[in-house]
Amino acid sequence: MGSSTRLSGRERSVHEILGGGIVADVVLWRRRDVSIGIVLGMLAAWLIFERSGYTLLSFVSNVLLLLISILFTWAKAAAILNRLPPPIPEMRLTEEVMNEAAVLVRSHVNMVLLAFHYIALGKDLKLFYRVAISLWLISIIGSLSDFLTLVYTSLVIILTIPVLYEKYEDFIDRHMKVAYMEVQMYKRTYAEYLQKVKNWILEKKKLS
Repeated sequence: MGSSTRLSGRERSVHEILGGGIVADVVLWRRRDVSIGIVLGMLAAWLIFERSGYTLLSFVSNVLLLLISILFTWAKAAAILNRLPPPIPEMRLTEEVMNEAAVLVRSHVNMVLLAFHYIALGKDLKLFYRVAISLWLISIIGSLSDFLTLVYTSLVIILTIPVLYEKYEDFIDRHMKVAYMEVQMYKRTYAEYLQKVKNWILEKKKLS
């Protein structure tokens, strides 16, 4: 699809906008097993915490206690019976994953700090209103839902909206462009009408 038909004339793909790499692959379901694992893991955590009344700390502690107990008993029994030890793979984070995560976190933190700087100095009134409205909406949503439900819902949205947009990009961009043109048309009409009203008021004042 040409850049003229894309939103704001952008030329980058959705994958590039999301930063590329592993994070973008997971969000766009190009690593389907990882994406499914994240969704199912969060769903299981949500069901466990919501239905059983477990807290996060107690649940993690009990799971780790059970896991290390099983592995320790297995290893000791294997040594006594001259069997193979538990097939535990080497668990470590690669430098590539950590670098991508660090770059992503740094860019977002810098954006937040820059926005806070502009707002604190009163340089951007529109940004202030956007942030204030966003925080107000988050406060309302937070009062209607607990933190875990909010995290799970946000995760589902993050793993759903981008991939759907990438799949139906042409259709969505085309209709969004039409909607944008209609909004601009109504905006111009309203501006012209408002100008006529102002001119009429000024004429009335002159005559009086």
